[in-house]
Formats: sequence, structure tokens, C-alpha cells
Amino acid sequence: MAADNAVVRSADPLAALADERIDHRFKGLPPDAEGLTVGELAAQRRNLFTGGFTTPVLALSAERLEHNLALMETYAERHGLAFAPHGKTSMAPQLFARQMERGAWGITLAVPHQVRLARAFGTSRIFLANELVDAAALRWLAGEMNTDPSFGFICYVDSVRGVELMHAALSEAGASRPVDVVIELAAGDEARTGVRTEAECFEIANAVAGADTLRLVGVAGYEGEVPRPSTERVTAWLRRLVALLVELDRSGRFADLPEVVLSAGGSAWFDAVASVFAEVPELSSPVLKLLRSGAYVSHDDGHYRKLTPFNRVPGEGGLEPAFRLWSQVVSRPSSEQAFTNAGKRDAAYDLDLPEAQVVRRGGVEGGVEGPATGITVTGLSDQHGWLRTSPEAELAVGDWVGMGLSHPCTVFDKWQLIPLVEGDGAVTGYIRTFF
Repeated sequence: MAADNAVVRSADPLAALADERIDHRFKGLPPDAEGLTVGELAAQRRNLFTGGFTTPVLALSAERLEHNLALMETYAERHGLAFAPHGKTSMAPQLFARQMERGAWGITLAVPHQVRLARAFGTSRIFLANELVDAAALRWLAGEMNTDPSFGFICYVDSVRGVELMHAALSEAGASRPVDVVIELAAGDEARTGVRTEAECFEIANAVAGADTLRLVGVAGYEGEVPRPSTERVTAWLRRLVALLVELDRSGRFADLPEVVLSAGGSAWFDAVASVFAEVPELSSPVLKLLRSGAYVSHDDGHYRKLTPFNRVPGEGGLEPAFRLWSQVVSRPSSEQAFTNAGKRDAAYDLDLPEAQVVRRGGVEGGVEGPATGITVTGLSDQHGWLRTSPEAELAVGDWVGMGLSHPCTVFDKWQLIPLVEGDGAVTGYIRTFF
């Protein structure tokens, strides 16, 4: 823990990540790199397969990562959207910085400790996609805003009680300027958080108006929670969200604001968001149309490969899966079965099992790579992958199996330091996560 604290307290915390020492905390890294700094190891450009890395090891493709960053920057610009990618996907400040370099307005987060991390690494604009009612967190937020007048922060409100709790804590903390809030409209009666009716939204708007520690700046929601989603159902809810913004504006709720905020957008329906947000009429102030998709940064080989909006609008490009998990065959008890040394501690499994894609036969020494024909992942134990093999499968103990993964949000959180790998296998950097 002391080493972690030393990193985030540095005057230049992103640069300081390169000074962190390699040790037992970081899975898959070469044992003989013990004691080197992350920067020193990166400078060696070791090959993932011949440079002493141990299995299991997660690799993030440098080229595909760059492709995804560039594609979403272009997509947002094309559709007149500001972009605040959801940082809870990666919890990787290096990726936050690259997203900001690629035109992001700011970073979206979900809970207070994530906000503290982002601030420790210099994030200047944060959208908290949650109602913040924790008194200790609100006291910290007030201090942060008092100390840094340039810090931009927006969060949800979805209840009068929430407004009361926020106001009490911020008042006690001596907040010197109001916290910007957006009313979260629920995506339906069966959805997650958010206000269920427009009448309640106006009650909350009245409560915010009566709290000098808060300022209502817009509306937001998450279309991914629309029950039984389809293009028609998601579009209908998004139009309801826009209509709420229009009605609040007509009632004078946004008087004297430099801009009002309209925000939605997960990773499955951002095409619908772009389409409906393009219909927003002229309001009393300019509208910041804020998209919050996060999984795009690595994409995947499962859940989002099936759900990505680019399947519906292929002419706008396509994201590329950037993760590959390499594990090693440690047991081949029969011609129909094999086991690798990667399991639930290493791979996402909440939505889909990993997908066997390639095999390096003979392990790192042989280095003959070919397709994983006839190999299927059927289950995961804590530290084992269960493989079913058909007669055409060529697989032996010692072989490396490269697997595609599903659901980036539960991949990143299993790895503290992820090798960034170029197409020739050279590891050129390491992505540090903080969960």
C-alpha cells in the first residue's frame, strides 16, 4: 500500500507510474524483472512470448486500443456530442489521459472513491453517474471544489431526500460554490435508479432551487436500463428525456446558465442517443450533449461484440477487441478434455465464458501459432479453464492458448498491471489499474 500511496501523491502522478517497482503484486510479469521499475521494464521491449512472461497473462493490443480511441473521438465529433467516457470500466488513469487527449470533455465515474482517484491523477472534469448522499464524500467534494475553482463536477439527483442530504452535508462543510446536479430520469418502472415520473422531477427541481449549495444544470439517464430494449423502446425513452429537458427549460429552471446538460449513452445504444439528441430544439442556453460510453476502450469478443451499435451502422466504422488472455495447458487427461491455468481470478465470466482463439504450440519455445480449431471453453474454476476438444484439435501440455474475453468491466479489475503489446509481440508499456 505504501508504494501505491507514493505513486498517487507525486507532483506528476502519471509520470510516477513508471517509477513503481515490479514485484509479486503484478501477475504474469517476468520473475527476473523483480526490482526493475515499470519504465525500465517497458524500455526493454520484451517479447510477450519469449521475454520471460508467465501464464496466465493478459495482453492489451496497442494498435487496437489506439484504433478504438480514435474511432470514438471521430464518432462523437461527427454527431456533435461531447464525450465523457465511463472510467469505471478501466480505472486506469493512463487511459483516462489518453481519452482526454482524444477529445473527451471529461471522465464519468460511479462512486466517490473513483472520483478521488481521478482527481489524484489530475482529471479536471468529472460526471458522477449516481446520486451522491454520503456525508463524508460530500465534505471531501466541498473541500476539493473550494481548493480548485477550475474543477468541474456534475452528479445525479433522483429524490427530494437526496437533495436534503446533499444540502445538509455541503452546508456543514462550508461549500464555497454550488455543486452542479442533473435530474436522473429512470428508464422505466422496472429500471434501476432514477425518478419515475415527470411530476416528481419537478418536485426535485423545486428542492434544488431551494438549496443554495446545489445548481440544477440539466437531465440525464441511462438508456441501457430500458426494460426489454429495442431501437423503438430506447428511442422512445430518449425522446422522453429530451422532452423533460425542454419542459424544465420552459419553466425557467435553467435561467442564466452558460449551457444546459443532456446526458445518456452506454456502450450498446449510442447510435440511438446520437439520433435523438440531434433532434433537440433550441433552448434558452446552448445544450451540452454528453455521451458516456466506456467499454469501447478495449471492446470485447463477446457481449459488446454482439451489442455494439456499429453492427447497426457499419458505415461509421467498427471497434476492435483489444484484450487477449494467454494461459497454458497444464493437463490433458483425455482426447476430449484439457485444462489451462487461467480461471475466474483472471478472466471475466459474468456475461460470457472466454473464447479460445489461437494456440501457440510448443509453448513459447515452439512459437508456432495457429487457430484454436476444435477447442471450446466450457467452464472456469478459480484457477483453471475447462476446455472441450474435438478430434481435430491439436493441443498438448505446455501449449499457450490465447482467449478472447467478454465484458471489459470485469476484465480490467482482475489485473493491476496490464502489458501493452504491439503486433510483433513487443511489450512497449504497462497500464496500471486502481480498483
